[in-house]
Amino acid sequence: MASYRQMGYSLFPPLTRMVKWLIIVTSACFVLTYIPLQIFHAEFFGEIFQILGLRANLVVHDLFLWQLVTYLFLHGGWFHIIFNMFALWMFGSDLESQWGGRKFLVFYFLTGVGAGIFDVALNTIFRSDSLSVTIGCSGAIYGLLLAYAMLFPERLIYLYMIIPIKAKWFAVIMGVIEFVSSFGGPGSGISHFAHLGGMLFGYIYLRGWSLPYRWQLQYHEWRRAQLRRKFEVYMRDQEKKEKHGRWVN
Repeated sequence: MASYRQMGYSLFPPLTRMVKWLIIVTSACFVLTYIPLQIFHAEFFGEIFQILGLRANLVVHDLFLWQLVTYLFLHGGWFHIIFNMFALWMFGSDLESQWGGRKFLVFYFLTGVGAGIFDVALNTIFRSDSLSVTIGCSGAIYGLLLAYAMLFPERLIYLYMIIPIKAKWFAVIMGVIEFVSSFGGPGSGISHFAHLGGMLFGYIYLRGWSLPYRWQLQYHEWRRAQLRRKFEVYMRDQEKKEKHGRWVN
């Protein structure tokens, strides 16, 4: 594990198999939905975003559960798709090389669907704009960023292609930004809830399942320490009694 944590950086990692197919499929969906909508302004393509995008009210009340997956393949503009696909390549390729294709794909969809669940839950509880549509794989991308920072914490990421920053601090900064931004309310066009959800589910997958065991281990260690101190007090009391008894005799 130590070898994964060495400092280094990779400007252009190799394009791995699952990352390549995710980029191809997601880009194809963008071409088939967003571009015709912008060119022809066809009502049909607008309905696709309503049916396949993530809408909290439809997921909760009408059980449109497929939206938790399909929303990952829709994007709302050129910058949106280019940024997400670039981040998928930069972070995803190293993760797939480390994990293998199957585990990487499971992690990608787990964080993407988890981000959708988190977005639906918090929008339903705290906001009245449950009719808004969430699209894009940014939640999964934030999950990949967290995993990258956990596996390669000392690697350098060049912010704006200029400023070097370690992966672990970059992930912390992005998480704090999303947390603070989530209090800004609706209207920004960015689902900060989904971004936080992707990071949360990514952490649970990588570390969270072992937390109950760790808590049990810490409890048992605390109990052993308590019993050890009681035993030491008991032994000291016994020694005092023996000494006192010998002195009297």
